[in-house]
This record gives sequence, C-alpha cells and structure tokens, in this order.
Amino acid sequence: MGLMKFLVTGVAGFIGAALTEALLKRGDEVVGIDNLNDYYDVNLKKTRLDILQKTGGAAFSFFPYNIADKEAIFSLADVCKGVSQVVSLAAQAGVRYSLANPYVYMESNGMGFVVMAEFARRLPDLKQFVYASSSSVYGGNTKTPFSVEDPVDKPVSLYAATKRGNELMAHTYAHLYKMPCIGLRFFTVYGPWGRPDMAAYLFTSNIMAGKPINVFNNGKMRRDFTYIDDIVSGVIGAIDTPAKFSEGELPNRIYNLGNSRSENLMDFIAEIEKAVGKKAVCRFLPMQAGDVLETFADVSASTRDFGYMPKTPISAGILRFVDWYRKYHDVGA
Repeated sequence: MGLMKFLVTGVAGFIGAALTEALLKRGDEVVGIDNLNDYYDVNLKKTRLDILQKTGGAAFSFFPYNIADKEAIFSLADVCKGVSQVVSLAAQAGVRYSLANPYVYMESNGMGFVVMAEFARRLPDLKQFVYASSSSVYGGNTKTPFSVEDPVDKPVSLYAATKRGNELMAHTYAHLYKMPCIGLRFFTVYGPWGRPDMAAYLFTSNIMAGKPINVFNNGKMRRDFTYIDDIVSGVIGAIDTPAKFSEGELPNRIYNLGNSRSENLMDFIAEIEKAVGKKAVCRFLPMQAGDVLETFADVSASTRDFGYMPKTPISAGILRFVDWYRKYHDVGA
C-alpha cells in the first residue's frame, strides 16, 4: 500500500488514538477530530493526543470539533483534500450512561453520524467510509457466537439502538450515493490507554486501592474481551483491504471484531487479581438495566475478507494493561 491520508474522528479516544498511532508510525497522514468531552478524564485524552503529535509531527493535524457541529466539520473541506478513507470512531460510549443522559447519545451518535456521512460523501477521493458499531447491537440474543447474519432488531439500551441506527444509516448512504460503507462491531475492548469507565480499568483501580468492585448479575456474565492491538489490526485490515462489491451489490458490509472467545467475568477478575497481586473485594449486585448476559463474536467473515486473526489471550492482555496502569498512575508493585 502507498501512503494514504485518513480522517479519523474520536482521535483522542481509546481506539482512535491507538489506530492513529499505528497509521502514523507506518507513514500515513491523519487529520484527527475529537471534541475532548469530559465523559471521562480529559487529561487521559490529552496525553494520548500528545503522543500522536510527537509520533506524527506534520503528518498529524488535530481539530477539537464536535462531529455534530455541521459548520465546523464542513469547514475542514480543504484540509481533507486527498483523504481516501474516513474512519468514524467518535461516539458517546457506554451502555449505563445512556440511562442517565440519553440526549447526548442522540446528538453524537445520531446527528454526529449523519454529519460525518454527509461530509464523507462529498470528499472527491473517498474510497471507504469505515465506522464503529458495537457488539451491543446483538441485544439479548442468546444464540452464540454472534454472527453478522443474526437479527439485530431488539436493542436493550439506547446506546445499542443508536449503534444499530448508524448501521441502518450507512445502508441508506450506500444505497443512495453508492458510498462504500464498512461497519465494525467492536467487542469489549481493553488494554493500555483504555477508558476509565470500562471493567479492566475500574477493577484494577479499585483492587489496587483495596476498594470493593461492583460485580453485576452476581458475576454470572460472559464477555468477549478483546485486546486493543487485535482491534487495531482488524481496523487496519479493513482499511488496507477495501471491500470488493459485485455488480449490482450494495457497497455496504458489517463485520465483527472480537477475540472470538467468551470469558467468564470472574475469570477476567481473577487475571487482574493475579497481575495486581491482590484479591478483589467483590460487591455482588443484580443485573443492570441495559446490560446483556453474554457477548461472543463470530469473526469468520472478518478473517475471510481481510485476514483478521485475534492473538491475545486475557492472561497476556491483562498483564500488559496492569503494567501500563502502574506506569501511568505511578503506582508501584
């Protein structure tokens, strides 16, 4: 592949920053957008950004814009000349937060998605519009592993409904404008530089501090925990191997990116205990509204179409995360 120019939204986020760092390291150019909201610690986002600026130099440009702000996004038309792929990762994340603040999900994941799709379709060199979806679209599906062929019409959280909405909007843009759209359903991503509201970070932080951890549904939950490097390799696979569509086929595809293993939540906690060297004080609680019992990715389509092969077991991934956590927070062993 020759050097490419990308537009990445959510560039200061967990997945966005990791992906952008990988693209910059191989010599690509990235225009990054992120509104640096305070859903979680803004300093973590700014530190990720500092790394990107040091890594990319002149190949990285950053704009602190809200993707739902049409005027701000469209003002980047000249800056984005030569962009061949838009990777739209910016979104209001989190299932539980959608119970407390539903409106922000409609702004970011609804209006924000439409603004980015409208902007992308006008880029003269656009080859693909790649966007983040989520395993949450599978709702309460009980058939496992979850396949992209499964029905996804019964979301159990507003977050899931907005992500499914993104997939339907992408279908529409592919139909109306023949804009090639690739949706990537991420499964419970964890690892260094991860989000503080996610299980790995919350559990590690509380176990180290000797505080109790909240374990929902009395620990009877399973998740397809996916290490950040595997997710990045999957996104890059989708970027570097643009989907081929046959004559008359709608240029629209959806893929799962997971570890292709469903882990017991208590086993995940045990790995953190081992890495931290301390037992967790578990506060067992009932199932939370909007949560699901299990996630488990069938990644066969991703493997077939762009060689996706997750490699990191939770034993290795958790060790790396805890090691990063100690360094970042300057916490000794």
